[in-house]
Amino acid sequence: MTQQTVLDKIRSLVLPVLEEKGRELVDVEYRREGQGWILRLYIDQPGGVTLDACAEVSREVGVLLEVEDPIDTAYNLEVSSPGLDRPLTKLEDYERFAGRLAKVKSRVSIDVDGKGRGRKTFVGVLAGLSEGKVVLELKDKNGFRMEIPFEDIEKANLEIEF
Repeated sequence: MTQQTVLDKIRSLVLPVLEEKGRELVDVEYRREGQGWILRLYIDQPGGVTLDACAEVSREVGVLLEVEDPIDTAYNLEVSSPGLDRPLTKLEDYERFAGRLAKVKSRVSIDVDGKGRGRKTFVGVLAGLSEGKVVLELKDKNGFRMEIPFEDIEKANLEIEF
């Protein structure tokens, strides 16, 4: 089973458990760390994630994964909040966090000033969506608005503002 297949299977098993309690699955990681494998679930809920919420999800999901057994190797389950630098993984995240500072990494170089100097990483204020494209007001270009097709985004996170 490929890593992507494992992640998809985990998502399909875990989503109903979380949604039943009004929680969101932000991201799933399954990777080798040190001597073993880690399955890490990042969750969110209205008002923020508490330690008790993480423990509850860990217990419920742990039992489910024991029964369904979607991973054929030993692993440790970790449940965490997405943190202040929360990843933006779904199209609706860009609407939800409009007005917040974000760092967006594109899969392709984008020439924002027309001078032939493309780049892939941008920091700016999220301004929502426009026809499936993420709108970003760049910090280093005095609010210049750019659009990045969602499918071209390799990685995006909220930035911590001081």
